[in-house]
Amino acid sequence: MNNDSNNIVITVGRQFGSGGRELGRLLARDLGISYYDKELLFEAAKSAGVSPEFFERRDERSPSFFNGLFSFAFGHTPLSYYSGSTSISDDGIYKAYSDFMRALATRESCVIVGRTADYILRDHPRCVNLFVHAPVEERVRRIMRRSPEITDPAKARAMAERTNKLRANYYNFYTDKTWGDAASYDLTFDSSRLDMGQIVDMVKHYMRLRGFIS
Repeated sequence: MNNDSNNIVITVGRQFGSGGRELGRLLARDLGISYYDKELLFEAAKSAGVSPEFFERRDERSPSFFNGLFSFAFGHTPLSYYSGSTSISDDGIYKAYSDFMRALATRESCVIVGRTADYILRDHPRCVNLFVHAPVEERVRRIMRRSPEITDPAKARAMAERTNKLRANYYNFYTDKTWGDAASYDLTFDSSRLDMGQIVDMVKHYMRLRGFIS
């Protein structure tokens, strides 16, 4: 990676239902930079020659040692670089993500949500790593607001717990850090304490103090 790069990258780790994606979008909009979440799936899939739906099924899931390699028949280019055969492993998917994120960070300033971006880009000289969390009651309310079909708080809570467990397992497997541990990030926020606009202002103030923005 080019260490004198002027690009700024903000990574956002988040508990499910905490508003991490909303914060990422607001930061990207305010700073006039690109936002990547599910977009990473499609770009990494295109680079690897694999159906995006295949990547989405494995998105932020730790490797399945019982399932081993997953066959595919969608791409136009061989995946020998990633997996050595006409199938792609979980590690191959992770490598595709990693390669794409590193290339992205050298190409443009951006916000990247999830997918261990803070770890993959740990050597980037102008990277700010955030983590967003909230009390479970607040996360349940947010989940139900954004998904009107979920009317049972118990169902929303179970969904949050299941998704967070998957995210933690994925992060902890592929990094030498702990998902959600404050020591793994530059800033952590309880999104129930402030509105998103105030959190955006705090992040931008931190970036000014670091000399990343004026």
